[in-house]
Amino acid sequence: MAYISTSRAIARPARRFSLMTYIGLYRQRRALAALDENQLKDIGISAEEAHKEANRPIWDAPTHWR
Repeated sequence: MAYISTSRAIARPARRFSLMTYIGLYRQRRALAALDENQLKDIGISAEEAHKEANRPIWDAPTHWR
């Protein structure tokens, strides 16, 4: 298992994403792009935020995943 160093004293394992993870992320972003303004309002996201997230490259996973 690979480890990445951090500024903390504790090292944590590096995450490796599978192809299925990226496919799932792609599908989620496409679904987000398909939501209308009322649906976005229901989940608390602006149209601008949804557009920005939906247009991120597939390899650009959210920072909390890393």
